[in-house]
Amino acid sequence: MPQSLQATLDFLTDLRFNNYREWFEDNRKRYDQARAAVEALVAEIIGGFGGVEDLGKTTPRDCLFRIHRDVRFSKDKTPYKTAMGIVIGNGGRKSTGRSYYLHIEPAHSSFIAAGVYDPTPEQLKAIRAAIAEDAAPLRKIIAERDFAGYFGGLEGERLKTPPKGYSADHAAIDLLKHKQFLASHALTDEDVLREDFAAHFIAVCAALKPLESYFQDIFRRMPPG
Repeated sequence: MPQSLQATLDFLTDLRFNNYREWFEDNRKRYDQARAAVEALVAEIIGGFGGVEDLGKTTPRDCLFRIHRDVRFSKDKTPYKTAMGIVIGNGGRKSTGRSYYLHIEPAHSSFIAAGVYDPTPEQLKAIRAAIAEDAAPLRKIIAERDFAGYFGGLEGERLKTPPKGYSADHAAIDLLKHKQFLASHALTDEDVLREDFAAHFIAVCAALKPLESYFQDIFRRMPPG
């Protein structure tokens, strides 16, 4: 596993400096090998993920994002992503339940993450209402030893001032200011190349599951529509 993933990191490094279609087509065999190595890693993760989530019939191909960028509305017209993005959840990248993101990028830029990245206004309102009513469950999750060890705390974009309807002296104002509720675990290239990397990923996701469950429970209680 480490040798094949080294090929993945090497390909992505070279792609960063040669991000145009002619080079990619000339190096398609390298891309195929790079993707196959990631699919093999994901297959290993899926095989050992039962203790965290039931992934049903999810396959590695369900989990990987395309390497082609959508440049229709972007000033950056480079055609390819220079990282591999993977969603582990029932249904892969189309999962609507608990899911976990793995980002593989050279130069020590890989990470594992989960949480709420881009909530709708309704979802953000529901999260803040739950926190305002009782912040203790969320505080307990982020204070857990494994969570604190892997992630440190909650990340994500925050307001500089209290959100509308909440006073600056609210006991949970530090949480209420969040617009995103994320946890991420940074990975070096050496981490990604570890022979037990799949097991490490699974352990990190086990620590993430209570956070994912917390938000999914909030969303399930939201009125339809």
